Amino acid sequence: MALPACAAPALRPPLQPERGAPARTTCPRRHSRVEAELAASRPGSVAASVRAGPPRGVSRGFNSQPLLDEPLKASSSLAGAARAPLFALLPRGRRRRMHDLRRRWDLGSLCRALLTRGLAALGHSLKHVLGAIFSKIFGPLASVGNMDEKSNKLLLALVMLFLFAVIVLQYVCPGTECQLLRLQAFSSPMPDPYRSEDESSARFVPRYNFSRGDLLRKVDFDIKGDDLIVFLHIQKTGGTTFGRHLVRNIQLEQPCECRVGQKKCTCHRPGKRETWLFSRFSTGWSCGLHADWTELTSCVPAVVDGKRDARLRPSRNFHYITILRDPVSRYLSEWRHVQRGATWKASLHVCDGRPPTSEELPSCYTGDDWSGCPLKEFMDCPYNLANNRQVRMLSDLTLVGCYNLSVMPEKQRNKVLLESAKTNLKHMAFFGLTEFQRKTQYLFEKTFNMNFISPFTQYNTTRASSVEINEEIQKRIEGLNFLDMELYSYAKDLFLQRYQFMRQKEHQEARRKRQEQRKFLKGKLLQTHFQSQSQGQSQNLSQNQSQNPNLNANQNVTQNLIQNLTQTSSQNSSQKENRESQRQNPGQEQSDSNPSNGTNDYIGSVEKWR
Repeated sequence: MALPACAAPALRPPLQPERGAPARTTCPRRHSRVEAELAASRPGSVAASVRAGPPRGVSRGFNSQPLLDEPLKASSSLAGAARAPLFALLPRGRRRRMHDLRRRWDLGSLCRALLTRGLAALGHSLKHVLGAIFSKIFGPLASVGNMDEKSNKLLLALVMLFLFAVIVLQYVCPGTECQLLRLQAFSSPMPDPYRSEDESSARFVPRYNFSRGDLLRKVDFDIKGDDLIVFLHIQKTGGTTFGRHLVRNIQLEQPCECRVGQKKCTCHRPGKRETWLFSRFSTGWSCGLHADWTELTSCVPAVVDGKRDARLRPSRNFHYITILRDPVSRYLSEWRHVQRGATWKASLHVCDGRPPTSEELPSCYTGDDWSGCPLKEFMDCPYNLANNRQVRMLSDLTLVGCYNLSVMPEKQRNKVLLESAKTNLKHMAFFGLTEFQRKTQYLFEKTFNMNFISPFTQYNTTRASSVEINEEIQKRIEGLNFLDMELYSYAKDLFLQRYQFMRQKEHQEARRKRQEQRKFLKGKLLQTHFQSQSQGQSQNLSQNQSQNPNLNANQNVTQNLIQNLTQTSSQNSSQKENRESQRQNPGQEQSDSNPSNGTNDYIGSVEKWR
């Protein structure tokens, strides 16, 4: 095969510059792109054979080197011509692209080959291990090197069974609260589920002294009777969440019916078309939006039994419940809510049979709402109902003349309101704290003997927690809510004391039950043991008497006689010794014993035996 004229110089060895001559700076490429393409297009040429070599994107093996580093071998027709880089005939850009493509393809092929071989080795080793295990367990069904068809089917069945069990377990126990997934119970004791939500110790130092009646709150709530639970919902205390728990998350014989798209649920008593819960999500705002203690105590009986005659009204027990929150967090949360456009204009504030006048209760804003108000403006309004809201909504406002501030001095008014709120809170059937969700759930369940389906969740991240305030603003908020601060401290102390008291009582009852069970089991075991022992002895005696009745009686008689004779002989010998000692020593007093005592004892013993 004849080489083109342009390819002949490329096959020659490169010329070395003469000693002392300057190095050449010209480009080693001596042909243009057109000449190289013409040389490659000629049939039978070496360049054409190189261009028609491996397809695009295909390598000759994993050990192949890049084309620039591997010289092409001349064909046999070149008659021993020297190796020449015919790849240099291609343009520089095309050579670079082909080199990069070849290098990337070789690296990917190497990775795929390593992955394939690794998986094959892993499968082979796994097959050997499983074969060894099955050979030891199932004997001839499996072998180490070559597993037969039966062992393969058995292995496949076991794998499918395991996967099915995992799927069923995930379906039955989707969450981490499942008891089957709590493997720590076997290694470590179960933690207290009612531990304080702020990761502090459950024990605390009480500040107030409460009686046993104040701490023991257990209501005999009869849901099938006429008792009614009334929920006093204070703004921004987490009452919405707790209200949903009452209608959706409580175990009842007849659960509440909640339809999609409706806020209110139907909570009827079992077998009656009458509600047992008076709240936002069951009866709506029947006594006004966020009605307080003063409104509810005068409104609820009229709303529930208003259609009945006064003489036919049942003697109901109204159990009031509520939720409290830290005053600073509640105040900031209400401010953010007002910023979004909340006004609570529908609140009636009825006290002593009438709502307050505009002079008694002025408004803090002039427009439709107070949206977008800054915190300073919110705090500067002297008529803002957010100030000391929890004390005002839990106290009896009729004691201070409702909203008329001119009835008594401010200091006396604040004192009366605080004492009234504390008294009403203490005599409520139940109250909870937003900062202690699990303890709130526990006390409600123990108070009303009603259990929730799922546990309460503690949300420590709220809109109020996202508000960053400095120490000065916080002190001002505390000053504006000084009555709420005092009430919350009192409520927290009472709440935690009730919780601790109920937990101690629960532990004592559990300990007493365990002791009673142990006593019962111990007595039962002793009774069964004595019964079995007496039955065995009676059976042995009956068998012996049935076999040799005369022999047993004679043996008993002879044994008794021998014992009596030995006793009399010992007594006679002791009396003789006493007589001899008295003869030798006549000055000593004689003993009171008679020589006939031995015979008398013997006769008495014989008579007793007879």
